[in-house]
Amino acid sequence: MRFNPAVENFASKIKSATVRCMLPVVVQHPLAQCHLAAIRAVATPPHQFRRHLNLLARMLFLEATRELPVQEITVRTPLTETTGSQLARPMVFVPILRAGLGLLDGILPLVPDASVAHVGIKRNEETALPHAYYANLPANLASADVFLLDPMLATGGSACEGLRQLKEAGALRITMICVVSCPEGLAALNRAHPDVPVFTAAIDDGLNEKCYIVPGLGDAGDRYFGT
Repeated sequence: MRFNPAVENFASKIKSATVRCMLPVVVQHPLAQCHLAAIRAVATPPHQFRRHLNLLARMLFLEATRELPVQEITVRTPLTETTGSQLARPMVFVPILRAGLGLLDGILPLVPDASVAHVGIKRNEETALPHAYYANLPANLASADVFLLDPMLATGGSACEGLRQLKEAGALRITMICVVSCPEGLAALNRAHPDVPVFTAAIDDGLNEKCYIVPGLGDAGDRYFGT
């Protein structure tokens, strides 16, 4: 992983925190950054936005699962028996509705037998606070590797609420995957859930007066669904 000044800057801002900090992982693969540039561009139409977001989501997920444990299995090839690997634990994807579905669409084909949960959390545009309105979570969270999916980590309100619900339901191993983050959202997540690793393609400058990430990429949900 190449040196990333955004991560170093974030680390310097929270180095005096009294809780343990898990620094975000910024995926700097050249192809990931090309996909990111495409979805940032205001001229990118919805069908291309979806394509680039799906592909970028896969790259973020592959990096986030690099250390997952596997168990050895016996596989019979057309010629003989050999050994192979399978995931040691079940996997659960939890997109935050609705924008998180864009990440799910890209990731799910890689693990088609994974469970898919949903949490509905809408930001109040006047207060920027999260409003939880829906949750459908499986019973196996405690035994699974859980991935919370949301393209934007802005104030951190929705992510923190989603993580709270997952932990309350029994989840023990949770990873956050987002496309664009910012120092304010990362700091909020670190304060509330310092045990949760974050994988992102960028740490942007910060939030504007409307609590939108700058430079950001606009409203990911609207752009993905063409609304």
